[in-house]
Amino acid sequence: MKTDSQLQQDVIAELKWEPLLKAAQIGVTVKDGIVTLTGIVDSYAKKTEAEDAAKKVAGVKAVVEKIEIKFHSSWAKKDDNDIATEIVNALKGNWQVPKDKVKVKVENGWVTLEGEVLWNYESDAAKSAVKNLSGVTGVSNNIHIKTPIEDAIEKVNIESALRRNWAINGKKVGVKVSGHTVTLTGTVNSSYQKDEAERIAWNSSGVWNVENDINVEYDYALFD
Repeated sequence: MKTDSQLQQDVIAELKWEPLLKAAQIGVTVKDGIVTLTGIVDSYAKKTEAEDAAKKVAGVKAVVEKIEIKFHSSWAKKDDNDIATEIVNALKGNWQVPKDKVKVKVENGWVTLEGEVLWNYESDAAKSAVKNLSGVTGVSNNIHIKTPIEDAIEKVNIESALRRNWAINGKKVGVKVSGHTVTLTGTVNSSYQKDEAERIAWNSSGVWNVENDINVEYDYALFD
């Protein structure tokens, strides 16, 4: 069992373990397994890396991310038009992003992605292509998933994929299918496992939406 103090130390250690975050000053507080991250970083990539790192720690139920981005030099802070141009070029150069399917809007460095693609990995690829660009302060991924063919979702295939995954106890995750929506229920030990289960569900053909209702449960000590 972990206390909140032990979980805090584990998250701090995980943040320091990531090369991109070694020099970052990120504060960590924990209350009942919920981790809050604070501090200042100089890129959106570091902001998302910190959140992803915290989710990997066993026992983390949820991450509240309050990290600010402040650019350390004038070249890092770019005009919205320049950012938009770089994003368009980055999307064109990424083979995983369908050509002319993603629209981009930039306002004060905040990027909004819209459009319609066939697979969730294409949507994720678009966001990944954007997050490492300088000048970006945030990303809203509003890309929709929709296949032209009315593929039926094979529930048994999703369940099998969950059982194959080393990071998840597939027997503790329930799968429900309604139309093109998959609903996940059950329990896992970390936010990372919850996200991983959702990623697996998205890989099934015919999925347009995933409702992730999995609970993160962990045995905590009653007192620090």
